[in-house]
Amino acid sequence: MSAIIFIVDTLLRLALFVVLARLLLQWARADFRNPICQAVVRVTNPLILPLRRILPPVGKVDTASVVAVLIVATAYVAIITALSGIGWPDPLTWTRSIVLVIVRTMLETYFWAIFIYALLSLIAPGGYSPAQSVLASVCEPILRPFRRLIPALAGIDLSPLWACIAIQAVLILLRY
Repeated sequence: MSAIIFIVDTLLRLALFVVLARLLLQWARADFRNPICQAVVRVTNPLILPLRRILPPVGKVDTASVVAVLIVATAYVAIITALSGIGWPDPLTWTRSIVLVIVRTMLETYFWAIFIYALLSLIAPGGYSPAQSVLASVCEPILRPFRRLIPALAGIDLSPLWACIAIQAVLILLRY
């Protein structure tokens, strides 16, 4: 049974990651002509396009993408709870679990995005790749405050390191 839970957990986390990635790319105003962004859009369109017909955007917030993230996170919590056999939680615990799943997934996404972005800048500084373009648009708003606080030492930017440390600290705090 644990193998089934692992497989379902992995597939649902990937689904949540992709839907959340679409929302984060919209918030970061990423270039949606980029092949990576286009792939994310194609994968998430079956869920988001029907929601767009019902939910109009509110200002600059795409409510269909926000609702899609909530739907996938709710499905994740419901399915994993059902497979675990621990019974249905009360509404407050249910809501807390959904919010924690979304926040953890977002923090883990930012952690890995910053890590890969820093790694790419060390391997191919000044080069261009579609991944580097997407990662720059997503990571730069997070790294900017760290760059204001931590100056570059001898041309080495340590802001990704400190951002990853801060993200991991928050993830540790969320476990309790």
